[in-house]
Amino acid sequence: LCREHEIDPLEVKIVDVDMLPRSVPTLSEKQSVKVEKRLRKMRVDVSLKTYVKRVGEDCIEYQQNDTITRDETRTVIWAAGTQSADIAHHCAEKLEAPGYGRGRIQVTPFLNSPDDEKVYVIGDNMFYVPEGRDNPVFQMVENCEQSSSTCAKNLMTAITGQGEPEAYNPSYHGCMVSIGSRYGVAEVGSGKTMISLASFFAMFTKHFINITYYIQVLGWNKVFSYIKHEFFTIRNQRSFVGGHFSNRTPSFLLVFLRLWLGFVWLFEGIKKITEGWFTAPKLDGFFNGARGWYDSILGFFNSDMVSAATEAASDVTSSATGGDVTEAAGQVFFNIKILFLRFQLVSGKSLAASSLNDIAFRLQMPLLDLFLDKVVLPSSTLQMIFQIGIVVMEILIGLSLMGGLLTTVSSGLSLVLQLMFVMTTGLYLGTFWMIFAAIALLIGGGRTLGLDYYAMPLLKKGWKKIGWVKKSYLYHD
Repeated sequence: LCREHEIDPLEVKIVDVDMLPRSVPTLSEKQSVKVEKRLRKMRVDVSLKTYVKRVGEDCIEYQQNDTITRDETRTVIWAAGTQSADIAHHCAEKLEAPGYGRGRIQVTPFLNSPDDEKVYVIGDNMFYVPEGRDNPVFQMVENCEQSSSTCAKNLMTAITGQGEPEAYNPSYHGCMVSIGSRYGVAEVGSGKTMISLASFFAMFTKHFINITYYIQVLGWNKVFSYIKHEFFTIRNQRSFVGGHFSNRTPSFLLVFLRLWLGFVWLFEGIKKITEGWFTAPKLDGFFNGARGWYDSILGFFNSDMVSAATEAASDVTSSATGGDVTEAAGQVFFNIKILFLRFQLVSGKSLAASSLNDIAFRLQMPLLDLFLDKVVLPSSTLQMIFQIGIVVMEILIGLSLMGGLLTTVSSGLSLVLQLMFVMTTGLYLGTFWMIFAAIALLIGGGRTLGLDYYAMPLLKKGWKKIGWVKKSYLYHD
């Protein structure tokens, strides 16, 4: 704010005045110390066991024990505590309830007023000390949520006359305090087992809990807007992960990338048609040719496989590892197995003679290989179905990206196809740019100089009108 309104930060003084000995009494002393330390780091004066004695025309005075401190100023912005709304104060007066400060109203264990059993009070407005505890319930979200559930049950019991009212016994799972938008402290757990968190982990827990609540209340609609606001559009690096996710790149700079990626997919699809993918089964040679090439380099010599690789060399396209599969010489950079996955990076030439179009990466998944060998490849019909599907997807993805229509969907399908190639034939490093381009175009890639600029608002408007979509909040603004 100082920078926005051109005010020297040294002319502004922020003071945290608290009559209590700790800044956050709901947290442990250790966590409270962290809060106070962080506040001081943010140039906030922390004055505990202190109260505001007087606010004058040109000063503000604080008193701690018998010591009075005076700050001369003509502008005082006082943000002091929380109070219930006026209606809660009026209710307290009408009910002749004991005054507990800030408009909180005393309730019975069943959350109704001791003066009028028909009046129920919950959340921040209630003053209630649970049995066996010394302090009243906290004014926090979890208390609001749990008290509302108990209140609803007791109201139903009172209206229907069936069953017995339920006493309110809150069970808290922790407390979290944010100091600014990038630092926080928290104690989370259950019962006497509490875990203390600070900094990144506390803020992560905060956002996780908030998203959990939003899912229950407003579903995807609120979750989307919350994530967008907290991580992708927040300014001045106020996200707890800094400004790394909120930097804005003009979307028109992605137009040429989108057009080129679409053209490459369209070219690949048309090329496969000219190679006969619509007329005869090709997947057997396509997949086994690539396997033979890998096996020859990795040293898994299999005469049948290498023979198949030799015959299928012309069928393996540039979208996969279909180079000169007859060449057995090459270099293995790594061949690592992690759990049930095997990661392989090989080249058909020596490293000195290799380019990015000679080095291939494959993510081998035995279950997928078994499915292809036992189900797809033995059947000419299934081969035709799968390969026609691949060609049609490549052409549709290309046209969609070039036109900028349904760019998010086409970018997602582009990633799916690339992943399929990585797990079957592998990909040359020279074509890995297509994966990163699809990721870059996933969000809003067609909104500039693309048909999404016109289509998406209409589609969103129609989608929101569908009854079950609106009821389930499966849309975003």
